[in-house]
Amino acid sequence: MPGTRKLGKDTAARMAMLRQQTTDLLDKGRMETTLSRAKEIGPMAEKMITLGKAADLASYRQMLSFITREDVAKKIKDEIAPKYADRSGGYTRITRIGTRRGDAAEMAVIELV
Repeated sequence: MPGTRKLGKDTAARMAMLRQQTTDLLDKGRMETTLSRAKEIGPMAEKMITLGKAADLASYRQMLSFITREDVAKKIKDEIAPKYADRSGGYTRITRIGTRRGDAAEMAVIELV
């Protein structure tokens, strides 16, 4: 499911980080992170919203297998997915906000549209 960016981590650590950041994005609706992480989180969040739009038990269980908190999966199914019912994709927006002072990493804000 994720792209080709390794983000300086092995597979298990990278997937755990991306699962947690996707969960946080879907819970809060907006987060600030590095550009490369945002580009990896976006497609995952969109897939979870698409699963929430299906509104059947199999899709809900697939969401639960990826999302780290059950209350966020319920929020996707009950609140977020109905908001995007008429939209066929493009649920997230990535905006660049400049470089981080400490290590000059390119920073971005990813948010639900």
